[in-house]
Parts: sequence; structure tokens; C-alpha cells
Amino acid sequence: MESLDKARIAAKALEDKKASDVKILNVTEITSLGEYFIIASVSSAVQARACAGEVEEKLTEAGEELLHREGRDSGSWILLDFGNVIVHIMLEETREFYDLERLWADAEQVEINAEGEK
Repeated sequence: MESLDKARIAAKALEDKKASDVKILNVTEITSLGEYFIIASVSSAVQARACAGEVEEKLTEAGEELLHREGRDSGSWILLDFGNVIVHIMLEETREFYDLERLWADAEQVEINAEGEK
């Protein structure tokens, strides 16, 4: 599966669980950590865990393997590493504090829906 397809599946799963301000950043040209970062905000640790579970389920169904998970117990920032796609699910205040979008400001933002999809 292409990395962008994987990133879009993760982003749509987050939106399905009502995460807000979901963004896909193409970081291919600026880091070796991965190709795409997905960043999403949630309003509670319970919602963060639900979002993480949904992303894991959808990507596993698509044949992808979760390589590493961090932060599930605290719920303020859950990181899911699918190799070339890394998902950051953060409480709103945590996201504001760490401001990953500013840190990765050189990354191109990618549309969640492919051209012509809704």
C-alpha cells in the first residue's frame, strides 16, 4: 500500500471518531523519520484512546502493521508508528503547547480526501 493511502486511511479513521483539526503533513523531504505525519486534536484521554484504537483497526484491516505505540496510558499524546506513517493524537492543550505544525512548518500539507472525493 502506498504511504499516502495509509495516511489517508488513518486520517479518515480519526475524523470518524470526531478528532478535530486533522492534518496530514508530507515530511518526506525534511526528515528520515517517515513520509507522512498525521496530527489530530481530541478533547479527552478517552477520545484519544478511541481514536488510536480506530486507526489501529482500520490500518490493520488494510494489511498494515503497527510497529510501535506510545502514550496510550496517559492519553495526552498517543503516537502510533506505522513505519512511513506516524500518527500523533493529542489533547488540544498538548497540541497547542508542542505546536508540531510550527516545528514541521516546511512540510507540505496534504488533503485528506483524494482529488474529487468527498
